[in-house]
Amino acid sequence: MTRTDTAHNPERATLDKAAGENFPVAPFFLPRAWRTDLMAVYGFARLVDDIGDGDLAPGGADARLLGVPAGEAQDRLVLLDAFDADLRRVFDGTPGHPLLRRLQPTVRRHRLTPEPFLGLIAANRQDQLVTRYETYDDLLAYCELSANPVGRLVLAVTGTSTPERIRRSDAVCTGLQIVEHLQDVAEDLGRDRVYLPAEDMKRFHVQEADLAAPTAGASVRALVAYEAERARVLLNEGAPLVGSVHGRLKLLLAGFVAGGRAAIGAIAAADYDVLPGPPKPGKVQLLREVGVTLRGEG
Repeated sequence: MTRTDTAHNPERATLDKAAGENFPVAPFFLPRAWRTDLMAVYGFARLVDDIGDGDLAPGGADARLLGVPAGEAQDRLVLLDAFDADLRRVFDGTPGHPLLRRLQPTVRRHRLTPEPFLGLIAANRQDQLVTRYETYDDLLAYCELSANPVGRLVLAVTGTSTPERIRRSDAVCTGLQIVEHLQDVAEDLGRDRVYLPAEDMKRFHVQEADLAAPTAGASVRALVAYEAERARVLLNEGAPLVGSVHGRLKLLLAGFVAGGRAAIGAIAAADYDVLPGPPKPGKVQLLREVGVTLRGEG
């Protein structure tokens, strides 16, 4: 899709980003109804992240669809407020943005509540106001808003929510979020955001200037390895979620866990030097991790 095309079709520009995620969004082996609903949820989650990161399609179409005046189209908080208002129309009215109109039948079909969607918006508001995290617990609280709602929505869409599954799903989603933060250290720093806890940076004698280097020194690598192990523990804690379901959903959830594990493997294979760019796993590595996860060996 060309730059001009994305300006005219921001909905497609957003949905096409699914191919670049660390985990499968709506793979072909799922029932068509699930794929439709999961892509609707993904479209919402991807768009709110793009608003928060300033990564909307060129041309300002998203802002116009949300009713934001041209003079405020670059103000992320204004855009998030407008998106929040349009989301509420999903539950009581007719939303203006096509991605939210796509979401409305999914919400009605599964009687979804506003809370997980509002959590994702709150996380992106927080990104505009909080750019550093002092402790690991602070980061976990952020992930409760930025990541965990997605897993809860997957369980709701597939009709498999239970308190224990939600707990396991939260662990997987937080682990995936931490892995993504590790892959994107340099990119996030370019946005004036650091998701490595300050207390850990001090422990490993890492300064922010070290994160701006072309390649990572020994201290940065040690810090990344430490945080990667934390993510691995979370993924392992959540992995029994896979064994608690059956059929195609089992394969989908195994893909989520395996995507995180494979990404950690790619980071390790890069000797924990994430600064030149995000280490990404290959397909063979991902498939191997899917097999390990399905067998419950991880």
